[in-house]
Amino acid sequence: MKIAMINGSPKGKNSASGVLLQDLKSYLTENAEIKEFCFNKPQIDERMMADLYPCDALVFAYPLYVDGIPSHLLSCLRELEKEGINNKNCMVFCIVNSGFFEGKQNAIAIEILKNWCHKMKLQWGMGIGVGGGGSLFQMQSAPLGTGPKKSLGNAYTLLKHCLEDQTSGEDLYISVNLPKWIYKLGAEAGWKQMIKKNGGRAKDLWYRY
Repeated sequence: MKIAMINGSPKGKNSASGVLLQDLKSYLTENAEIKEFCFNKPQIDERMMADLYPCDALVFAYPLYVDGIPSHLLSCLRELEKEGINNKNCMVFCIVNSGFFEGKQNAIAIEILKNWCHKMKLQWGMGIGVGGGGSLFQMQSAPLGTGPKKSLGNAYTLLKHCLEDQTSGEDLYISVNLPKWIYKLGAEAGWKQMIKKNGGRAKDLWYRY
């Protein structure tokens, strides 16, 4: 089985989307032939396009941008619409992450890709909405299925079966296995570090314009 793993984050591999795809890659069997793509620009080159055609499954991973799909990735999807994908048995899956703690916040971004899949006359597999995406890059070494990645491991078990059996599954919405208040503290600490790194002050975060 040929699987295309498509990272739709503008940050490329150094992103939560990159971590999510690498975790999934480690979960799949050796029988899967995996091709990795990075859609971090609004165009797809001809080589990438040609490599996508024979794939049996497309797995998109991307961040939530204003309740939807990042604009550069949307541009890539439009290019794929123009070119078309000949394998109409190809199945489409997605993993959407956001800084919101609740995975359900990603529902609209999953629906957008589901509508694109319908327009392309491809087969919809399933979508996973992951809340707490802001912490995924920091805990990328944590093993799947345990600790803060327990729910993600459970979701990937179902995704793995759907990929290997080429069947559809129910869309899932999960969060990292951390108390919400701990996640919130970590996020606030991150904002403070970023503003100091860029020459600002922590109290500037509360400045009213």
